[in-house]
Amino acid sequence: MLPQPPIWLVLIAFICALGPLVFFHELGHYFVARLFKIPAEVFSIGFGKEIFGWTDKQGTRWKVAWLPLGGYVKFVGDMSPASNPSDLQDLPPEVREKAFQTRPVWQRFLVVLAGPAANFLIAIAIFTAFFAVVGMPRTENLVVNVQPGSVAQKIGIQRGDRIVAISGDDTPTFEDISNIVLMRPGEPVTLSVLRNKQVVNLPVIIGAAEEKDRFGQKFRVGRLGIYGDTRTYVKLSPLELVPAATTYTIKLTGSMMQGLWQIVSGRRSASELGGPIKIAQVAGQSASLGVLAFVQLLALFSINLGFINLLPVPMLDGGHLFFYAIEAVRRRPVSARALDWAFRGGLALILALMVFTTINDLGSIGLWDRLQRLIG
Repeated sequence: MLPQPPIWLVLIAFICALGPLVFFHELGHYFVARLFKIPAEVFSIGFGKEIFGWTDKQGTRWKVAWLPLGGYVKFVGDMSPASNPSDLQDLPPEVREKAFQTRPVWQRFLVVLAGPAANFLIAIAIFTAFFAVVGMPRTENLVVNVQPGSVAQKIGIQRGDRIVAISGDDTPTFEDISNIVLMRPGEPVTLSVLRNKQVVNLPVIIGAAEEKDRFGQKFRVGRLGIYGDTRTYVKLSPLELVPAATTYTIKLTGSMMQGLWQIVSGRRSASELGGPIKIAQVAGQSASLGVLAFVQLLALFSINLGFINLLPVPMLDGGHLFFYAIEAVRRRPVSARALDWAFRGGLALILALMVFTTINDLGSIGLWDRLQRLIG
């Protein structure tokens, strides 16, 4: 088992991971807004008191604040998180014309969507570079060996079988099989097995196992009890790189959606939800393993940031997009009162989630166990 990285490395890795991802997320908002000639008053990385900053020729204040847990872009006339149209009443006419809230709903929708989109594009760029340098993992979906006593042996999986689909999801590579199985411990599925040029459908309940990573952290995963060939990395042509990276990013996003739904539906423990402390811990661990592991983690963090921001929760980008969609259908904006209450509720939900994940994080680093031992 590897030792935990020192605190200084955890803090540096956390800032180096979250800072650039938040910067590019907000930069997505900013660039699309500039395309529509919507001026920005503030571009902030972090919250709270400004550490340093500067003002550009367009009048935008670029700054870094002391609490590196996010960031924001404040557009001209944007005076509340809900961006209520009523906020514009007291503005001078020349400012009102430039304000974000006065723009057509499709422009506001694209400006907000650009933040999460930037995070997905970063992930695609990282995977494109990885596939270009190292190659894409693409191991045959061939069963090389079956673990004795495993669920695979019990349902009759044999050496030489090919698992071509799991519950209708195609599995052209062994990596696809692993990704699906790992995310579904204890779930009933149907394996489509190619044997002697015929496809046999075998119902099975995926086994569950508790494992530890290299740093001793426990997690629950699915297990079939099959082994594939040695992982191979295939070199792709330049024209294949971006499509392959895009497909890979989409699959990872799908896995995140599935994991979240498992937590919401109670099939996976809510204790697996992590917050800033967990993010910092994982960032430090990956940094201690080398640059390549850390860059790969950046891609995963970027997908996670983009995905979370698309959730239809007020205060997040997805909440704004949800209300813009309603506005487009109704042909008029949602009332200021409804927006205000929705965003108050969204803020309360986010704060409650931060408290809950922080409690989980402190448990994951063993704080509650140590306190229990001291009290006992």
